[in-house]
Amino acid sequence: MSLTSTATDTAQIITVNAARIDAAMAIQFKEDMREQAADGPARVILDLSAVEFIDSSGLGAIVAAMKQLGSGRRLDLAGLTPTVDKVFRLTRMDTVFDLFASLDDAIAAGAG
Repeated sequence: MSLTSTATDTAQIITVNAARIDAAMAIQFKEDMREQAADGPARVILDLSAVEFIDSSGLGAIVAAMKQLGSGRRLDLAGLTPTVDKVFRLTRMDTVFDLFASLDDAIAAGAG
């Protein structure tokens, strides 16, 4: 799975460069997230704008990535496509994560 990471003054941005996070990708996603987010600021933004499909395994992998961050750090999600956004809302994961329509919105929310 291809993840890229950049840093701002207030957050680490991890971008998913894949169209799917599903059962076939979930284990690799968790490992890559652990590597990318091992050290860094208290806020991590996961940019999902390229992701068009997510299944329950992918959802579980994102929850696991949040837990790997530990206490004192948080994972926000940005750029959810309509299909991915629907999965998060139907499963009530929108009560667990802060969801932002775009990466710019997520960055702006952290700056305020």
